[in-house]
Amino acid sequence: MGLAWLVAAAVTAVVASWAFNALVHLVWRPYAITKRLRAQGVGGPGYKIFVGSIGEIRRLHAEAAGATLDVGDHDFIPMVQPHHRKWIRLYGKTFLYWMGTRPNVCLADMNMVKQVLSDRTGMYPKNVLDPNLVRLLGKGLVLTDGDEWKRHRKVVQPAFNIDKLKMMTVTMADCARSMVTELDAQLGEGGAMEVELSSRFEELTADVISHTAFGSSYEEGKQVFLAQRELQLVAFSAVLNVQIPGFRYLPTKKNLKIKKLDKQVRRMLMGIIKSRLAAKDPAGYGNDLLGMMLEASAPEHGESPVLSMDEIIDECKTFFFAGHDTTSHLLTWASFLLSTHPDWQEKLREEVRRECGDEVPSGDTLNKLKLVNMFLLETLRLYSPVSLIQRKASSDLDLGGVRVPKGTVLTIPIATIHRDKEVWGEDAGEFKPDRFENGVARAAKHPNALLSFSSGPRSCIGQNFSMIEAKIVVAMILQRFSLELSPKYVHSPMDVITLRPRHGLPMLLKRLTR
Repeated sequence: MGLAWLVAAAVTAVVASWAFNALVHLVWRPYAITKRLRAQGVGGPGYKIFVGSIGEIRRLHAEAAGATLDVGDHDFIPMVQPHHRKWIRLYGKTFLYWMGTRPNVCLADMNMVKQVLSDRTGMYPKNVLDPNLVRLLGKGLVLTDGDEWKRHRKVVQPAFNIDKLKMMTVTMADCARSMVTELDAQLGEGGAMEVELSSRFEELTADVISHTAFGSSYEEGKQVFLAQRELQLVAFSAVLNVQIPGFRYLPTKKNLKIKKLDKQVRRMLMGIIKSRLAAKDPAGYGNDLLGMMLEASAPEHGESPVLSMDEIIDECKTFFFAGHDTTSHLLTWASFLLSTHPDWQEKLREEVRRECGDEVPSGDTLNKLKLVNMFLLETLRLYSPVSLIQRKASSDLDLGGVRVPKGTVLTIPIATIHRDKEVWGEDAGEFKPDRFENGVARAAKHPNALLSFSSGPRSCIGQNFSMIEAKIVVAMILQRFSLELSPKYVHSPMDVITLRPRHGLPMLLKRLTR
């Protein structure tokens, strides 16, 4: 009898403790945070138990489903981030909303954004709460923080220095030449045809990152890219789901698929790594990114490796995905804008002919393509491949005069900021490359307003790589072809972690007479 009573008491205590914690987590904490922030002037949509603001976000997305834009309209926010558009109008540039029980503060004020992105003390680490995103990108340079990030960056940074980029320029041009030569052959004697360009750019940029970073070809890495694309779609499909602790470990159909894809990616990357290890010569493992990481994982004199093999695999994930996905979308949107602005297409073509002639662009001639650079920067402003970035408050801290509680996710809506008339002027919604005539710092009222590659110490390590590649490809296309948007094109940008045209980019390609 006594034992039964003790067991019953223990169970009661456990249940009571669980109930109390659930009450705190689901009710009291959201209520307290909402009250504290409202007292500081930070409003937002009301919190609903367990789901937070997710229900309304889903409803707004459902209302926008199937919407299309005129090709001259670049404001896709009501389609991609309708909740940001609605809540900024209701509550201002800084507001609180809830992803389940997780507080999110939207920061559309550039002064607050600067405070977060310029921080070097680690007060605003990356938000890595989504396990599917970690599987896709790997716990590499993009998602690490603190000393771990510094260690990774020390190994990776030399692969993107000026000398290495000059060598990569030749490889990029070779890959681009293969693509344009193939396109030219497909045009045949007629000299014109419709081409789905976005898929061509995906293959091209995958080929470039394969060659420059991993010493392989697109065909060798193709299965990695395909598996990562599936992971990307699965990861995005779960963005508006309520995160239930432990749910990802259950053997659901989606969880099993994610696990299978992750194993696939790891196995294929390990195959590429083993091939490089087997091909080592006295000079080392090679001077590309993979070679440098392998050198760091096998230091001499018995020292601890700078990177473990698992960390190398994670960095490979990061660069296989980030190294091609964002640049392919930059090229897609640049081609879209070239086709819808024939005056700028001709301006850029004249500049390319003047500086490069019919020759393959080199590092020196690329530096002279000022109009091409302006055009690409404006493309990034209007169609940034990544439409938002997130950080997290590492402790209770003061952000622009607002006391933000520890653990709050800080969401920076890049697409919204890039259209802010207070930052970019009354013509913020228009396509106007001239705004970058005097450089990025003078293009807007705030010197750090272009956020496509983020800014500050955690800005994208591959931004110069991406811009060089984009300039080469645009220049080589303009040397050979004219671009005209197909009547089949439907202007419906969509966000699947990165921004892309929902129905691809059908383009009428015409061979230029030489």
